[in-house]
Amino acid sequence: MAGVISNVDRFRLLLGREREKLAPNAGRAARALEELYGRGRGEGSATDLDGGAGGGREASFPSAREWGDELEALFGESVREEVLGAAAERGRTAALLELDPDAVRPSIALLERVLSLQGGMPEAALGRLRQMIRRIVDELVKELAVRVAPALTGIVTPRPTRRPRGPLDLGRTVRANLEHASVRGDGSVVIVPEKLIFRTRQKRSMDWEIILVVDVSGSMEPSVIYSAMMAAILHAVPWVGVRFLTFSTEVIDLSEHVSDPLALLLEVKVGGGTHIAKALRHAQTLVRVPSRTLVIVVSDFEEGYPIDSLLAEVRALVESGVTPLGLAALDDTGKARFSSAIASLVAGAGMPVAALSPLELARWVGERIRAR
Repeated sequence: MAGVISNVDRFRLLLGREREKLAPNAGRAARALEELYGRGRGEGSATDLDGGAGGGREASFPSAREWGDELEALFGESVREEVLGAAAERGRTAALLELDPDAVRPSIALLERVLSLQGGMPEAALGRLRQMIRRIVDELVKELAVRVAPALTGIVTPRPTRRPRGPLDLGRTVRANLEHASVRGDGSVVIVPEKLIFRTRQKRSMDWEIILVVDVSGSMEPSVIYSAMMAAILHAVPWVGVRFLTFSTEVIDLSEHVSDPLALLLEVKVGGGTHIAKALRHAQTLVRVPSRTLVIVVSDFEEGYPIDSLLAEVRALVESGVTPLGLAALDDTGKARFSSAIASLVAGAGMPVAALSPLELARWVGERIRAR
């Protein structure tokens, strides 16, 4: 039905102007979109940008289900799911329950909203929500892995071998067979190799370990979600062991769940104060080979306890040979949010603090391992 809306009416819908001139079909579309975008926000806006038409007099939809049915009738199933998904991200719980778990568009904001409802929903609704959480998490991890995995591959150093197990190492093969070179009459050089050298991956005698230390105090939900997904991706690298600690004023080891980000997220309880020093102290007890251990702290660095204790724990990690990194927390828009004053002190003690995307974090991990 949306296909028969005139171009003029489409612009009226987009700009929220001259609602009184909309054709009946376009008026239905305006009413449906207004449920999400509301007053003065573009599509379906109830206010003329010149201050003329004012709010409409149409009644609100009695239920999210009827709203969803109207969206599907007007725009089709895909638009219905997109609009209901956007409404759910903005806190419309009723819209969330109308989403099709198999068709919803995955996003961090939507996942955060769904996770926040776990404890306050009837069991009948929880089954549907768990199905939705599973699909969103799986899709987000796959999408993230496509971007991150290349930064984690090829970290081990190729070594030459005469066994035909990998691609031919042309340079080494030529150098090894120069004594068999001959010059033709036309001046060209021919090498008939007697030794073929191939590339293979060097196996390291000792794996690396990454200890993720994740702040779960208030307002840390987006960072916790990203951390859980990164833990699953890093865990999939054969020669990397991953430990996952969460902390507020207490430290909880959730390492057994790193292979399953959904199970990990369902175990996390966000809220409480912040005791980074305590979390680092616990992390240090897990270190087996300091020179092959990366400790990554994800926090807003709003330490609730004496700063001197935090700096002492950072120095102890560095002096032991561990490579530390502080990751700034992300807010709901994906922007870094952290105490720059405390982060500067932590950096001065030997733990650099940076705002890194998951891809940049993977590159940092790769660079640290290559450097050793």
